[in-house]
Amino acid sequence: MKTLKLQFLLVITISLLFACGEPKQAGRQVASFSFTDQNGEPFGTDQLLGKVWIANFVFTNCNSVCTPMSHKMADLQTAAKEQGLEVEFVTFTVDPDSDTPQVLKDYLGQFSDDESNWHLLTGYSQEAIEKLALNQFQTIVQMSGESGQVIHGTNFYVISQQGHIVDEFSYIEESFKDQILDKVERLVK
Repeated sequence: MKTLKLQFLLVITISLLFACGEPKQAGRQVASFSFTDQNGEPFGTDQLLGKVWIANFVFTNCNSVCTPMSHKMADLQTAAKEQGLEVEFVTFTVDPDSDTPQVLKDYLGQFSDDESNWHLLTGYSQEAIEKLALNQFQTIVQMSGESGQVIHGTNFYVISQQGHIVDEFSYIEESFKDQILDKVERLVK
């Protein structure tokens, strides 16, 4: 009987040790893509391979969440640079018909003067971004019709060097910046 109890305790102890370990970098794999950035240049998974990146979805004519989200992305960019973290920032527009490269470049200028690691992407159809958001990031993007607004998710996604989504964060959480930078730091080590 004591042997059975000892084996049970050993199994529980080993399980707890593995549960407390570093999370695996496996998650949803982001499928290969190549779009157009704010400078009119091709940008996609080929340029992101081997790099940790943070992604989100916004559009420039948004009258609600996009401006605060873009400020948060700029804050993350600044904080990552201050901490010496090498990370790329990728923003997908959810209104590609309106958000041309020049419009995206002007929009980015409202939040940051550093384009070296922040890429705002367009150059795809509305249908393509809706499918990418749903199939790759498991979030919704939907043109709302008459209002000109686009319904979209507001999470930020951390993607590993291998292109796996390892976590997502709500930008409205109080500890958002610390949580996301902690995740990035663990991935780049």
